Amino acid sequence: MNKSFFGRAAACLILCCLLLAGCSGTSRKIRFGTAAVGGNYNTFGQTFAGLVSSGEDPTEIEVKVTAGSAANIRLLSQDYIQLAIAQTDVISAAWNGTDTFSEKALKGYGAVAGLYTEVCQFVARKDSGITSIRDLKGRTVSVGEAESGSEVNAVQILSAYGLNNKLVTEVNLNYTDAAKALQSGEIDAFFCTAGVRTTVVEELAKQTEIVLLPIDADEQAALIDTYDFYTPVTVPAATYTGMDRDVETIGVKAVLLAGSKVSSSEVEKLTKALFANAEKLQLAVPVDFVLTEENAVQDIPIPFHKGAAAYYESMGITVSAE
Repeated sequence: MNKSFFGRAAACLILCCLLLAGCSGTSRKIRFGTAAVGGNYNTFGQTFAGLVSSGEDPTEIEVKVTAGSAANIRLLSQDYIQLAIAQTDVISAAWNGTDTFSEKALKGYGAVAGLYTEVCQFVARKDSGITSIRDLKGRTVSVGEAESGSEVNAVQILSAYGLNNKLVTEVNLNYTDAAKALQSGEIDAFFCTAGVRTTVVEELAKQTEIVLLPIDADEQAALIDTYDFYTPVTVPAATYTGMDRDVETIGVKAVLLAGSKVSSSEVEKLTKALFANAEKLQLAVPVDFVLTEENAVQDIPIPFHKGAAAYYESMGITVSAE
């Protein structure tokens, strides 16, 4: 045998070793887009990442702070993140190329599970004299971060009251900065779409007397009639410190999404882990939700990721897949 033969054999051996190492090694790190710190998306993401990263068959997940739903879907469609949470209304608009996504539909992802209902909340200082959304005319209001689901909802709700950015000074702040600005008097109110009890709102309520503004019956009916993703929600008295009465508002469902480039086997494993850890997630996240397979597939406006669909199939539930 000549030297060239041994050279080729050695090269083949090295190549095989590299391929085997790649096959036996762990999969790439999965980036999970949540939203700003202080909201329930981030709390859920951090908790879920910790649970699946420390399990028997771990998946390394890196939680990424983002602007929220619209940004998450854009980043997910670009494969910058591989998991995300977003609101059903924003998901539907992005998938179908409507509303804020009218220039271009965004796809490249599928649903994993519906998680819980997020509540639309306008928060004001109690000493401001603001008791109604109508009172926001001429005021400065944080409508949430740009590219967030909160911003989309806030604009729709204000519009139902005949208010626009000419009648209300709209600013874009994350929840934490908005709470600080409200406390200091820099803004008159802030809006957030989040599962109650929203941590940043409760922390504010402990330091400053606040009011949660209701959405009146006529405006609530108009919003639900116009946008089929809204549902009526009652925020019970005592949800937040100092809150002495029920508040009627509306809400939308939060959905866990996975990028199409994530393997079916990985998403199936993550979906299984989601339900296996439902009780731990419920204890960690300050929202009232019942995470079951039956509830998770209801009212989802887009197809499911193939991996999630495979898990539901194993549980006797058939869903449409991307």
